[in-house]
Formats: sequence, structure tokens, C-alpha cells
Amino acid sequence: MIRYEDIERKVERHHPGADVDVLRRAYIFSAVKHKDQVRASGEPYLVHPLSVADILADMKMDVETVCSGLLHDVIEDTLVEPEEISERFGQNVARIVDGVTKISNLGKEMSREEVQAENLRKMVLAMVDDIRVVLVKLADRLHNMRTLAFLKPEKRSRISQETLEVYAPIALRLGMGKVRSELEELAFQYLEPDSYSYLKKEVESRRASEEAFLDEVRTRIASRLDEEGVPYVRIEGRIKRLYSIHLKLKRQRIPLERVYDLAAVRIITRDQIDCYHVLGVMHKHWKPFQDRIKDFIATPRENGYQSLHTSVVGGEGHHFEVQIRTEEMHRVAEEGIAAHWKYKEGKGTDSTEDESMLWLRRLVESQQDVVDAVEFAQSFKLDLYPREVYARTPKGKVIQLPRHATTVDFAYAIHSQVGDQCTGAKVNGRLVPLRYQIQNADTVEILTTPGHKPSRDWLNFVVTAKARHKIKAVIAQKQRQEALEMGRKLFEKEAAKLHLKSRQVMEDQRFDRYLHENGYPKTEDLFVAIGYGKLLPRQVLSRFISEDELELLENQASSKISKVTNVVKRVLRLGDDRITIKGVDDVMAYLAPCCGPIRGEAVIGYITRGKGVAVHARRCSNVSNLLINRERIIEVTWVGDGHDRPYKVPLSVLTEDRQGQLAALMNVLNTLKTNVQDLQTDRQQSNDNYRWINFTIDIADLKHLEKVLNALRKVPGVIDVERQNAA
Repeated sequence: MIRYEDIERKVERHHPGADVDVLRRAYIFSAVKHKDQVRASGEPYLVHPLSVADILADMKMDVETVCSGLLHDVIEDTLVEPEEISERFGQNVARIVDGVTKISNLGKEMSREEVQAENLRKMVLAMVDDIRVVLVKLADRLHNMRTLAFLKPEKRSRISQETLEVYAPIALRLGMGKVRSELEELAFQYLEPDSYSYLKKEVESRRASEEAFLDEVRTRIASRLDEEGVPYVRIEGRIKRLYSIHLKLKRQRIPLERVYDLAAVRIITRDQIDCYHVLGVMHKHWKPFQDRIKDFIATPRENGYQSLHTSVVGGEGHHFEVQIRTEEMHRVAEEGIAAHWKYKEGKGTDSTEDESMLWLRRLVESQQDVVDAVEFAQSFKLDLYPREVYARTPKGKVIQLPRHATTVDFAYAIHSQVGDQCTGAKVNGRLVPLRYQIQNADTVEILTTPGHKPSRDWLNFVVTAKARHKIKAVIAQKQRQEALEMGRKLFEKEAAKLHLKSRQVMEDQRFDRYLHENGYPKTEDLFVAIGYGKLLPRQVLSRFISEDELELLENQASSKISKVTNVVKRVLRLGDDRITIKGVDDVMAYLAPCCGPIRGEAVIGYITRGKGVAVHARRCSNVSNLLINRERIIEVTWVGDGHDRPYKVPLSVLTEDRQGQLAALMNVLNTLKTNVQDLQTDRQQSNDNYRWINFTIDIADLKHLEKVLNALRKVPGVIDVERQNAA
């Protein structure tokens, strides 16, 4: 069992002259508050805060952080108020403890996912102000994972999953390799016990031979370095972690027998130049794999990690991985932000951690306007994963991005305005689709058009939080503007029906009172609510007309709609038997030519004057104008089994202008049993030597169309495929 005296000695050793009196008072306070509590293991609850404080002391954290470890559960579990902690132990300790404490007064109607998301957001925002919040939380989670066996299986799985999705990646992004490794190993043990047991058994069966090999390799490396006169501090050998092996097996879909680099060697040097000398010696005497050489010294990872990586093979065919770094680099790789922690009495945290916290600050800044906590949590988790793709702008600036990042992510990483105005991209001098996934060492040139706005379709392939939020923000602003304009038109139209003048209504004091009573700061906010359908204009305007007049006008409006419906019933010559109209018998419809909807798409019906019911796809640009006349909107649905006559859908394919390209496209369409009605080509006047090919094809339904689009996009040389509006 951890003893308080051991923790105090560690703090004094790492921080000579530290005020351990406050530490002792924190220990006594925690012991008193938790005295009647017991953990699931049957141990006194005090064991947990003592263990958390001990982990923090091993991280060489300051007195305030270790105090916070001792007190981290007293608000949540013993109902102590933050003010009391502040009075007894200072504002900094109170802020850290409060940042770690889960929110307890969330509504019962919230789901578990929403509760977790709210707590995660609270912790992240507290981290921005004081990184020690997350260090205490990581220590807390680490001890909980070490004692997870005492919980029920369902709870073990849930906590382990959260550990893999949130806390291990946070530790990684903060460069805390030791903490991250232990969290992953423990979570793997509980999430996939069969895989864990299998790998543990297999690795243990090979351990003796692998360790013998490592001993031999270390001796040979030392001999070669001595021969070449290259200084070093020490040479370490280790066997890969089980979770790391597990990920490799899943990613490469190979059996354990084909994992040739179970062994790894780490060479620690005195200074940076010696790292490169050691690398030269390794490649002189062992054959390297060219695609496995990585220089994280010249280009450090965002979390400050620096090291040279290479994989080599000896004459006997045995592969092994080599990491080369200085002692300082090794300390940072193992302990991360805790390794260069500095604290100045009375001045709070030092700014030395700012570089490794930039990713967190950028993430929070990009999500300032995100109201939904679940969306915040999802984006945070996505942005946690390490950035492993390094690409360059034409001027040589290096941009770090996550795996699977696209040219649009690259554009937003340069600047938000570049992302918004992005209309195309060239990678290594060749035009590529915006959905192109960037590879290491790519040179990416973003093509922009002033005034261009991002497309909603981009949300289907961008992966960075910044890109997603900037795109959503522009779309939301556009939607708000459209809703504002529509709401104003609906309000004015409804006022005219009630024989009211909208301007006079808005100048009336009763209108201002309505805005204030219903929480609308400005008239524009009221119009937006009307445009989004959250509020009916008549709810506002009814205050300006008597009940008798209102009833008379409603009867007249009902009679008018009935007349419109009767007109539609007499128009049957343009009917389409693939559509049925809810609430109206014997009326057929026609598919609007402006958007050419096809089976499976979301659609709405619009009662036209003299032509029947026009059926528009919800995506149609004309729909927003149609919604102004809501009394003419009618619900329509697709009918039948889908085996009726096909739909004619125009497609435009942007492709490289090379021999056999048209044949390749036609072969894809033939394979998918897709008939081509029309075909035209249009060579663009461009140095990139590409052209547009326009098809009109027969499509059965939306699923068929999606298959065609996906297949055409995979044809080599195809830049992009777009669906055009029907003629």
C-alpha cells in the first residue's frame, strides 16, 4: 500500500524547499472526507487518492498538482464545495480539482453519451487554462485501470473503451509515452481478452530467443560504434508491446508469424549530431528498409517527440527496429509535457509547455461556436490521433496532417480563407480531386477562386476538426441567411393576407414586447425562426387582429386551398405513376426537370398552377423559393418496387486526356449494366491536359447511382465525377 510519507519524500527530492505542510494538510483532509468510503476492491477509498498522488510525484509534479491528486475526488464524492478547497489550499488547487470533477447536476433525460461528452468538454476547457488538470486526470485514470478487475464486465469494457478513445491519445499528444503505453495495454486486456491472452502466450514463448537475439545485436552494435569512434551513452533492447503487435496484425492483416520486427533497439547518445553518426553506422553494417527511415529530429512531432527511426535486417535475415535519440529526447519521449514541467511560485504555469499545447488551443478555438457537446467530443477524439502525414506547399512550408487527410484539410490547415475558396488542387504538379488523400512528402498546391464557398459534400471526406467546423460554420451562415430572407417573405405575405402592413406591425410597441417576451434579441432572429419553421408568422400577427377577423380569413384561406386542389385533380395528362400524393386521390405528379429526382431521394411536392404537382428533390436549389408558398407544399412518396422505367441522369466526368480513358469509363458502366443515352466530350484549354466527358445514363434508383459514381471515381486518371441537373 502507498504510504503518505513516501509521497512526501519524492516531492522533497524533486522540489527541494517545497511547502510540504500544505501537502500533509491535503492528505489529512482527504483521509477525513473519505474515511467511511470503500472501493470495489474492498480497500479503503483513501488508497485511490494516495495512489494518484504517488503517480504525480513520480512525474516530478509540483506540490499543488500532488495536492490536487490527493483531493481530486472530494468535490464529486464527498460534496465538498470548491470554495472550501480554495480557502484551505489556494485557488490553483481548487481550479485543478474542479476541472477534474465530473458534472453531477446534469438532467436525467440526458443519455450516457451526452453526459460523457459534457464532462469531456468541461475537462478540455479546464486543460486550456491549466494543463495540470489533465495530468491529474491521467494519473486518476491510470490507477483506475490498474484496479479495473474489481468492476463488473460491462463497466470494465466501457471504461476501457473510453481509455483507448480519449485518455491514451491525450497522453500520446502530450508526449507521455510511458503513461500512454500502460493505458493501452490495460485497455486491450479488458476489451479483447482472447486476443490479449493469445498474443501474451505467443510472445512469451518467443521471449527467450528474442532476448538472446537482442543481447547479440546490442553487443554487435556497440562493437561497430566503437570501431567507428562514434560515442553513445547506452544501448537498450525491448520486445514490442502486445497492443502495438495487435494493431499491426489488424492493419496489415497478417499472422503473428509474419511480424519480423518483434525486437527493437534504442540507442541513446550524448548530443544530436551523434544521432546521425549512429544512423550512418547502422546503415553501413545493416541493410535498411528505405520506406521505414524517419527523421523526427529535423521534423519533430507536434507533441515534441524527437528521434531517428529505421528498420534494418541482418545477414541472418532477422529484422529489427532501431530508435536513436539523445538522453533529453528520450526523457521527453517517455514523460512528455511532464518532463519539461516548470513551476514558478506565485506565477502559475510556465509558458514552456505552450508548443505542445498548440493543438489543444487550436481545437478549442475552432469549436468556439459548437453548442452540441457530443459534436465537440467527437471532433476532439478525431483530432487526438497523431499527425503522421507531412506534406509541403509549393514554397516548401511543411504541413502536418492526420492520416487520410484530403486536399481540403490541407487548404484549411494553411488558412481558413484558403479552405473556403478552394476549388481545386494539384499534388506533385498533377490535378487531383478534392477528396484525394495526401501522402507523405506530397507537394500540394491549392487552387482558389475569390468568392467561392465550401460545399456541404466536403463534410463527407474531410477529417480534421478545423476543416469540419469551418465548413459547417459557412454552411450554417448561408442557411441562416436563406432562413432570414424566407422568414421575412413569409411574414410579409402572411401580413398581407391579414390586411396588415408588415412595416407598421414592426414599428408597433406590441411587436417589441413580443420579441422580448419570446427571447428574440432582434427582428432578424424572429425571421430566422420563421424561416426554419420553428415559428409561424400567424403566431406573431394574431396579436394585431381580432379573433373574429382571424376566423373569417382562415375560412377564406381554406376555401382557396380547396379550389387549388380541385384544379390539380382535373390535370392528369402529365402524371407520373412512380409518385403518390398523400391526402389527394386520383392525382398523379411529374418529376421537376430542374433537378430530375430519382427513386430513393428525399422529395417534396408543389401544387403548380395548371400543371399538376411538381416533384422536386429536397436538394433542389428551387426548393427554398417554393417553401414561401407553404400552402402549396404537399407530401409525396415513391411507390412501386422500383422495376419501372429508368431515370435519365446527366453526369460530368473530369479526367486526364489519355488513350483508352473513354473505353475504361464505358467498361465500368457496362459492368454495372448501365445504359448510356448520350455522350459528349469537351477538352479544356489547360496545360494540365484534361477534359470533361458528359454522359446521360439510365439509372434505376439512388443506390444504383451511388454505385456508378463510386466506380467511376476509382478509374485511374479520373479527377472527379459530378451529377448534373436534368435538362
